[in-house]
Amino acid sequence: MPDAPPPEVPPDFAREWIEFPDPADPEHVVRADLTWLTSAWTCIFGRGCAGVVEGRPDDGCCSHGAFFTDGDDLARVTAAVADLEDEDWQLAPVGRGAWTEEDSADDEPAGDGAPERSLRTRVVDGACVFLNRPGFAGGSGCALHRMAVRTGLHPLTTKPDVCWQLPVRRAQEHVDRPDGTRVLVTTVGEFDRRGWGPGGHDLHWWCTGSPAAHVAHEPLVDTYAAELTALLGGPAYAELRRLTELRLDQGLIAPHPASPVPVELHRRRPGA
Repeated sequence: MPDAPPPEVPPDFAREWIEFPDPADPEHVVRADLTWLTSAWTCIFGRGCAGVVEGRPDDGCCSHGAFFTDGDDLARVTAAVADLEDEDWQLAPVGRGAWTEEDSADDEPAGDGAPERSLRTRVVDGACVFLNRPGFAGGSGCALHRMAVRTGLHPLTTKPDVCWQLPVRRAQEHVDRPDGTRVLVTTVGEFDRRGWGPGGHDLHWWCTGSPAAHVAHEPLVDTYAAELTALLGGPAYAELRRLTELRLDQGLIAPHPASPVPVELHRRRPGA
């Protein structure tokens, strides 16, 4: 089948997790999936990405638009959109006046019985309004990402939360301990198909489980340093990095089955 997407490994396999207290906050505990964070995953948009919708590989994971996590997320992207120039954004003529929309699917009913709607970036011709299509003079890909690179910013400062966090998934919950204390537990791991909910199993292709996307020269804990720092805080990320290398030295990490080369070959120490 010439249109078949690259193969993926099954979602269930042995993983190595680590849990540690945040050095900067005794009431914050981090749980990290070291199998995922030491994998060789990297984004291969435009370099073999099969896309999440069949027949639309050029969309990558941008076919359905990006849902906003909260008001701060929306406000940050709104400010970034104001800085977009026409050379950044192919669909500026149709997008500047209306670049958000409510999702057509109903969420759980609100308290008054009326369905809630989820705000997302507008979908135009089958993909996100910020997705520059092939043939655009400024290059294909996210307009917000392009603008960030052009102005010397990190893309996480301009793109919706879901776009820069993927494919790392963060979950947070307060946990009451037996001694009566309460801590905030932040879990970071792989945003696999299940992260999308029941619909994730219907995606044409998803990259985290595909060896085709595990081709980086450094592990994810390195290549996503900025994103992990934003998700965990600087001291917690530094401790995560230290513990990851210590565990690798001790041979205590179960490798990700989608990474075709042992992760030890991809390691990079600070200052190296």
